[in-house]
Amino acid sequence: MNARTLLLLFRPAKGQSSVLVLPVVAFAIVTALVLTVVGGAQSFWTWTDPEAPLYQALAAIALVLLVVPLMNLGGAAARLSARRRDERLSTLRLLGVTPLGVGVATVVESVLVAAAGALIGVLAHLAISPLIGMIPFRGSPLGLGAVLMPPLVGTGVVVAVLLLAAASAALGLRRVVISPLGVRLRATASPAHWLRVVVGVAVLAGIFVMIKIFPAVADLTVTIVVLAVLFAVALAVVNVIGPWVLRVGASLHLRRAETPSGLLAARIVLDSPQAAWRQVSGVAMTSFIAVFAGTGVSLLNVMSSADLNAADAALAADIRTGLIITLVASFLMVAASVGVNQAASVLDQRELHTSLHRLGMPMETVHSARQRAVMSPLLAVSIGSALCAGILVFPLLGMALITAPASLLTIGIVLVLGIGIVWVSTQTTRPLLARAFQEA
Repeated sequence: MNARTLLLLFRPAKGQSSVLVLPVVAFAIVTALVLTVVGGAQSFWTWTDPEAPLYQALAAIALVLLVVPLMNLGGAAARLSARRRDERLSTLRLLGVTPLGVGVATVVESVLVAAAGALIGVLAHLAISPLIGMIPFRGSPLGLGAVLMPPLVGTGVVVAVLLLAAASAALGLRRVVISPLGVRLRATASPAHWLRVVVGVAVLAGIFVMIKIFPAVADLTVTIVVLAVLFAVALAVVNVIGPWVLRVGASLHLRRAETPSGLLAARIVLDSPQAAWRQVSGVAMTSFIAVFAGTGVSLLNVMSSADLNAADAALAADIRTGLIITLVASFLMVAASVGVNQAASVLDQRELHTSLHRLGMPMETVHSARQRAVMSPLLAVSIGSALCAGILVFPLLGMALITAPASLLTIGIVLVLGIGIVWVSTQTTRPLLARAFQEA
């Protein structure tokens, strides 16, 4: 296998240049947001006064709540257009190329795409850093020097993005290496297993117990580290349980489907629950973050009802600023995740849409099915993710702050906005679907 063969195989097919553009855009967004979030949080660790540990604890929690979903978006970016890649790599396997050769080709391609996106992301981070440096904390702006990532740390973030791309590409090779003919014949992917939810619930129960115990027995530094790790694990658990929840919901909808669009929507989800989960996981992550933001708003209301000295008033103002930043970054992540995954879904299913059109199915029916496949499980997924976050917050702040009107209002607003972003995304990707029908 020579370089010219690889170049021909990896060249986008006619009309599919977006297949390569989308992952580049996704990796650019991931890199820019990670560098910006980490860069903004690093300034807190330069403080050494008595109030510094509290700022550092809040920054660590916000960092985990944002970076973990961003890494999830990075993994999704590495899996974009997997069907196109699987088909071309399966061609190599059927032509006799060894599994090692296929593996090297895949990893190299994914890393090159990620590197192009990461470079754009670094430039975007440098462009917006002056604006981030103007955000005030403790009565004065953070400053450009405080939010710019040191070259060594910034390089580490870029390397981590590239390693994530390589790992996702390598993990996705199993189907191609084991059964290249199955890829060519579009064999059905294995469904999400019920063991996911059993293991996930057990892990969440363990996290709940540890959150309840550690603040009482450990010092502040250990507690900060443990809570940050536990919240990261909890977000990962939500990602593990999510596909199973969608599979169960789609199975129920399939039995009750009364229209072609309803039947097709259920089949789309059942064909790949993991792919369906990636369409809504951004909103699930934001719902998780919304609970922390809502309880933070309730805590600020309690603080404002008391007579605060100047230091406490400044702390309350800084917490409010941190909440706003976290929510804004979360919505940027949702918009990027949903937009990229929606567009990628249409591009990867181009041949299916073309076949349905040739069979006489109207585009409106396909669009309705695609929309229902995304929107139907969205509310249940969002509420379920928020409940998971509420269970974890309960040992720290109690039920009164979680269920306070200000908290519930904040959570509700975040859910509505997140669902609205998904709906708008399904509408904006409709021209891609129309193009597939026109090419039929």
